[in-house]
Amino acid sequence: MVDLRFSIGSLQFKNPVLTASGTFGYGSEFDDFMDVSKLGGIIVKGTTMEPREGNAYPRMAETPSGMLNAVGLQNKGIDYFEQQIYPRISGYDTNVIVNINGSYIEDYVALAERVSRLGKIPAIELNISCPNVKMGGMAFGTNPVSAREVISAVRAVFPGILIVKLSPNVTDITEFAHIAEEEGADSISLINTLVGMSVDIKRMIPALSTVTGGLSGPAIKPVALRMVWQAARAVKIPVIGIGGIMTASDAIEFFLAGASAIQVGTASFIDPQAAVKILQGIEEYLIAGRFTGIGDITGLINRTG
Repeated sequence: MVDLRFSIGSLQFKNPVLTASGTFGYGSEFDDFMDVSKLGGIIVKGTTMEPREGNAYPRMAETPSGMLNAVGLQNKGIDYFEQQIYPRISGYDTNVIVNINGSYIEDYVALAERVSRLGKIPAIELNISCPNVKMGGMAFGTNPVSAREVISAVRAVFPGILIVKLSPNVTDITEFAHIAEEEGADSISLINTLVGMSVDIKRMIPALSTVTGGLSGPAIKPVALRMVWQAARAVKIPVIGIGGIMTASDAIEFFLAGASAIQVGTASFIDPQAAVKILQGIEEYLIAGRFTGIGDITGLINRTG
């Protein structure tokens, strides 16, 4: 047996495999396919103060080695989450984390305060990096001043574990990693989707209603891996790697580059059991290598002597 546990601050996770927000619903949608409680944690779909209809269709397009999405944070708002979703998922034997989004700093603060009252939600993922909304979202994640302001404001009202999700659509990811750490984040997660587009050559129009959208899947893994490596070397707080993780081998690359945990995203669309299969593969790799725990390989390529 190997020790798969890792911690973010005072919060312990049974293993380092989490699900990425926006790709796993609220978790309960996968109950027929897997035991969700086997995972280290689930990060529920993006939640906003008020209900959002999202962007107009079409808002998803397949691309070589990936997919584009411009869903636009469609959700029924925090009231619906508290009344209808929270009672269903609070019984999972794993960490349930809420991904919060806003157009203004006041939105993020209000959401953080609401979530802090839910006794079985130990952490939030502060999404300052969504490229699919017209206001807020990526504007916070690509502007150092705005990023600092929103992280600081949320930290002031949220006593639980704060994970900040960073945008890859920046010149220097380490600048934003440092900002998150300086403003009190307990962890950072990266990367969110890359901005991309696709054109329907038969209709001779953009494939997405919004023209551009967020690219995810295997195509972005080399970029995600590079940014995780950079961020892990720049900060002392745990880094959670996201981007094109389809197999256990993909996940292990992120651990070796410095990630303390990973999130499985697009892979769940292809195989609803992807996350638990990746978890099993990680354990088999560690056993085969005679490692005692996941910490033995975290950041291994950066160690000297």
